[in-house]
Amino acid sequence: MDLGIRGKRALVCASSKGLGRGCAEALAEAGVDLVLNARGAEALEATAEEIRGRYGVSVTTVAVDVTTSEGQAEVLEAAASPDILVTNAGGPPPGLWSDWDRADFIAALDANMLTPIALMKACLPAMMERGWGRVVNITSQSVKAPIPVLGLSNAARTGLTGYVAGTARQVAPEGVTINNLLPGIHATDRAKSLDEGVSRAQNISADHAKAQREGTIPARRYGTAAEFGQTCAFLCSQHAGFIVGQNILLDGGATNATI
Repeated sequence: MDLGIRGKRALVCASSKGLGRGCAEALAEAGVDLVLNARGAEALEATAEEIRGRYGVSVTTVAVDVTTSEGQAEVLEAAASPDILVTNAGGPPPGLWSDWDRADFIAALDANMLTPIALMKACLPAMMERGWGRVVNITSQSVKAPIPVLGLSNAARTGLTGYVAGTARQVAPEGVTINNLLPGIHATDRAKSLDEGVSRAQNISADHAKAQREGTIPARRYGTAAEFGQTCAFLCSQHAGFIVGQNILLDGGATNATI
């Protein structure tokens, strides 16, 4: 399918690996020029070089911490009013409700709520002026059904979801869509870290921990970054203009809900 976005420019955050990279590669395959961001310069440059070689699109890299105001300013300057914005940031650490204090919550809000909001506020005006734009926020299945050990993530990402619900409907008349992608467990470093945590807590192997988690997913497997990225690319396409303010689960059926 021709997504109709060849030649447009996308800013994709946290895109040197994992789900962010999956989104970047899918957009590049559709002919979109990219501005990629991550904190680690070496991994980011390696990803950019691979994408340039494979898809022949322009790729600019900005190795900064996008959760800081300085990092945001540098990324936005490089992106120069992108047509497409994909926000993404690593999730806060797991734990119990009694483990966290105010500083922990502020850090989670900065990374998983306030940073996406700041980037949207910076990019939306130009999108609206042009009459076309796409924003996709990578959040989590936890905004549909909370994950007890991820209370920091539950709180911050649900706050972002509430913000998007109202904002998406305000910018839609100008041809701009905002939607959220809600991943379940995918085969990324984040999943590996969570499995290792279970492995230590239960004194079992990491493979056993992974198998246990896969058994709770109706699809009986982890998702892949590639299939996640293709869903993101479709939401950014010319064909998705009537999808507004939605929270789309990619979890293999793990969230047990009717709606």
